[in-house]
Amino acid sequence: MSAPPSGAGTPITDRRQLIEYMEAGGKPRAQWRAGTEHEKFGFLHASLRPIPYEGAAGVRRLLEGLAARFGWQPVLENGKPIALARDNASITLEPGGQLELSGAPLATVHETAAETDEHLAEVKAVAEPMGIGFLGMGHTPTWRREDFDWMPKGRYAIMRSYMPKKGSLGLDMMLRTCTVQTNVDFADEADMVKKFRVSLALQPVATALYANSPFVEGVDTGFVSRRSHVWTDTDPDRCGMLPFVFEPGFGFERYVDWLLDVPMYFAYRNGKYLDLSGKSFRDFMAGRLHNDVGDIARLTDWSDHITTAFPEVRLKRFLEMRGSDCGPRDLLVALPALWMGVLYDQSALDAAWDMVKDWTIAEHDALRAAVPRLGLKTAFRNTTVQALAQHMVAIAEAGLRARRQLDTRGRDETMYLDPLRRIADSGVTLAEEKAARVAREFNGKAEALYEAYAY
Repeated sequence: MSAPPSGAGTPITDRRQLIEYMEAGGKPRAQWRAGTEHEKFGFLHASLRPIPYEGAAGVRRLLEGLAARFGWQPVLENGKPIALARDNASITLEPGGQLELSGAPLATVHETAAETDEHLAEVKAVAEPMGIGFLGMGHTPTWRREDFDWMPKGRYAIMRSYMPKKGSLGLDMMLRTCTVQTNVDFADEADMVKKFRVSLALQPVATALYANSPFVEGVDTGFVSRRSHVWTDTDPDRCGMLPFVFEPGFGFERYVDWLLDVPMYFAYRNGKYLDLSGKSFRDFMAGRLHNDVGDIARLTDWSDHITTAFPEVRLKRFLEMRGSDCGPRDLLVALPALWMGVLYDQSALDAAWDMVKDWTIAEHDALRAAVPRLGLKTAFRNTTVQALAQHMVAIAEAGLRARRQLDTRGRDETMYLDPLRRIADSGVTLAEEKAARVAREFNGKAEALYEAYAY
């Protein structure tokens, strides 16, 4: 199949359509699901270098192998495979060839665990004979920007040109970072607002729990999440903590107004991405970009535009938890457990709101600024982020226990929180673990991390 066609949707004639588009995401509790996405760095075992797009040990051959062996349907752009689709899941490529599983919306963490295991097994079955391994960290520990082969996706060419105009680390974000995200549902506007506020406030705590990126080009940077720091100098127009979410009256309308002020990247017409970087979606809606696009704005353009905003929590027709470094398999599965536990049981959600409701905008910003470097050791009021993390995990545990979603052996979803409990209780992040191992066991060579922590 070809890349999903934008530009064929309903014309936008009124701002109200954009609000209704977001509102349409509301679902009754019985239909709530969670989708989990994770990215990972592919490397060549022989050289510990990133995998290129073409070649015998390249991304293209990997995608073709997954399609041939496991029933994935290739998605093509200009005749080249750039993604795979199967059922309600997809495998996509980040700009530097990072391989991403965008998992299906699933009802339980047990199902996410099975999906993750199946995906990692399929990728390994195809990649291992090709001499390819995969590493789950928030930032590549050794590679330089110039080491990467850019993936042949039109939107990435536009972003590659625009990013350096807005910040010094946007290209690092595109090429050298990997994340794990969980997407959660809401019932209606009031439920969305409460979940947005709780999850945005707690996102730095999740960042601390998942901190797993201390190195850049082999050097310990002093950050526990260099990936999280990268986002602070990517593009201030579309990133950050969104203080207006905590203001009285916040809802779909206010978020739409913010998105309308986020500069565009592109529009997609006739199989091509048209460079609209820096231009206004409001002008697009008003017909003032007709010379650039040759068409009016459509709801598919709005759907595309939503994906070009990168706040710590992103609203689409669901909420995306975006604060976490990628990590090992058990932490990939722990993320939906953490957020479903906090957000999908009403008592847990109320407890989480009680935890954060009096935090000030200055405190939100201070946490966001400090956690990438200090992680769980970050001071907050008269305590630390480690204590906040322990509290957050305890709330999630209570929420999962109340859900009573049992596997075939009668176990509930709380078991998936075990790695987060260990990190929260010990106060030692994966970043600190890796930095210590490099210093003590690997003779200061961060290259050893690829094999030591490969999936």
